[in-house]
Order: sequence, then C-alpha cells, then structure tokens
Amino acid sequence: MSKPKYNRILLKLGGEALSTPEGSGIDPTEADILVDKVKLIRDLDVQVAIVIGAGNLWRGMSDGAAHGMERATADHMGMLATVMNSLALADALGRRGIDTRVQTAIDMKAVAEPYIRGRAIRHMEKGRVVILGAGTGNPYFTTDTAAALRSMEIDAEVLIKATKVDGVYDSDPNTNPNARRFEQLTYIEALNLGVKVLDSTALSLCMDNTMPIIVLNLWHNDSIRKAVMGQKVGTLICP
Repeated sequence: MSKPKYNRILLKLGGEALSTPEGSGIDPTEADILVDKVKLIRDLDVQVAIVIGAGNLWRGMSDGAAHGMERATADHMGMLATVMNSLALADALGRRGIDTRVQTAIDMKAVAEPYIRGRAIRHMEKGRVVILGAGTGNPYFTTDTAAALRSMEIDAEVLIKATKVDGVYDSDPNTNPNARRFEQLTYIEALNLGVKVLDSTALSLCMDNTMPIIVLNLWHNDSIRKAVMGQKVGTLICP
C-alpha cells in the first residue's frame, strides 16, 4: 500500500457538516458520517487537527451584526458556537474509539483544554485527533483565518478546506452550469478571483507562509483520503 503524501494535516470544516437536513442545529447522524471520513485518514496514521465553523448554529455577521448587534459580541457568540460543534464532533469520534482532544482559544477549562501549540502537537504525535475551537479567540477573524493560523502553528503540511463544492470555480456552479473549475491556482490568482470558499485574510496568511490549500467536496466519496494520498482532487492553491 502506498504511503500518504501528507503526514500531518489541518482539516477545515463548515458547521454545516454537522447540521440537520434543514441546515441548522446538530444532527448526530451527520456527525457519525463525518467520523467515517476522519477515520479513513486516521487509519493511514495521518496526524489530524480539525477546525470547525459554526454556521449551523450562529453566524456573527448575518445573524448578529447585520441586525445591529455589536460585532465583537456577535463574533464571540460565534466562537462559543464553534466549541459546541467541537464537543459534538469529539463525542462522535470518541464513540468510534478515536482518541480526541478539544482545545479552545478562549479559556474554558471545565469543558476543554486551553490551546497550547506544543500540547496540540504532542497529542497528534500520540495519534489523537485535535479539534481546535473558538477560532483565534479574537473578534473580526473567521474560522478560515483560524484554520490558516493553526495550520502554520502546528506545522501541518497542508490545509484541507472541505466544503459543499468540489473546488474553486470562476463563478457560482449552482447558478452557472458553464462555471469553470480550476485544478490549481496560485495564491495571487485566488485572491484576484475573490474566491468565496476561503476568505482573503486566510489566503494571504497561507501565501505569506507558503501553506498549500486543497479545496474539495467533503461529501464526495473518499475525497479527503484521496487528497491525503496525493491524488488530484478539488483545487490546489499553492505558490
């Protein structure tokens, strides 16, 4: 059996990966499906860290700030929502026998460890999945940016952004049947395109630190495993 191309990855998930069919809340069935995908790469002895968003529970900009809420307050609520998703995913992984640790950027010792870079790396070296919650711990930054930051901090070899689309397109494939999918882009090309699947702050951070990004469809069969093995899947954004 061939060896994985990447030995340590950071997997960025949207909160919708855990949501009910209506797109909100947490569905334990969806969590179990997600665990199957994580288990595939853990069985390859790949070290895994996960950052998960909170779109299924709360969106700071659209649910809060857009309705007059103080932006910092709305963002802090979003950070707390990511911790809820992190705990739900950790529980699902644990029930499948996958040793998991949740670390948070906001100190909440009663439910999770504080984020400490060295401890996160040590957990992964011991074969544990590490879920990094509460974003960066600061308002005005998305979980995409948190994923980019953490991927650098833990010395990940690639940032995998798992979404509902199978890569980066020049227009919305849901509304334009002729939308063109890119197999590979440079960071500058992705920034100039204004890609919607990853925000510009996260892209710029990855560009400054030459962190490769793979954008793929979470729900396509074996997409994450194929990416880890170095097969062509989704869109690669790199220098």
